[in-house]
Amino acid sequence: MLRRPPELQVAALCCRTAEDGSTEVLLITSRDTGRWVLPKGWLMEDMNAAEAARTEAWEEAGVKAASVSTEPYGVYHYDKRLDDGYSAPVEVRVYRIDVEELSDVYPETRERARLWLSPQMAAARVAEPELKALLRQL
Repeated sequence: MLRRPPELQVAALCCRTAEDGSTEVLLITSRDTGRWVLPKGWLMEDMNAAEAARTEAWEEAGVKAASVSTEPYGVYHYDKRLDDGYSAPVEVRVYRIDVEELSDVYPETRERARLWLSPQMAAARVAEPELKALLRQL
C-alpha cells in the first residue's frame, strides 16, 4: 500500500536552566487526549519554521521572551488522527527555545496544563519513540 509523503509541523523544545544548573524541558497537555506533548503546529504564512515554533510556544504554553534556534534540534514522526477516522503521517521539526519568561495568561491558558521536567522524565511522559530519543539527548 502506498503512503503519501508526510505533512510538516514544527515543535518548540522549550528549555530552561534549573536552580541546580541542570536543563529542564516544558511539556504541555494536548487538548484532545490530555497526553504530554511539546507545543507544536503547522507552518504559518509569512513566518519561517523557527518563528512558527516560537508562536506555537506562546499560544500553547505562554512562552513570552525567548531565544530560538534557527536550525532544527531534531525531527520526529507520528501519525495524526484526522476527523474522518483516517490518519496521516506527519514529520515534526523540533526547534530549541531557551525560555526566559512564562506568562500566566496566554491564548490556550484554560485548555492546557504545563509542567517543567528533566529531559529524562519528559522522555518518559511522551508517546513518540523518536521524540523520547531527542529528549534523552539533552
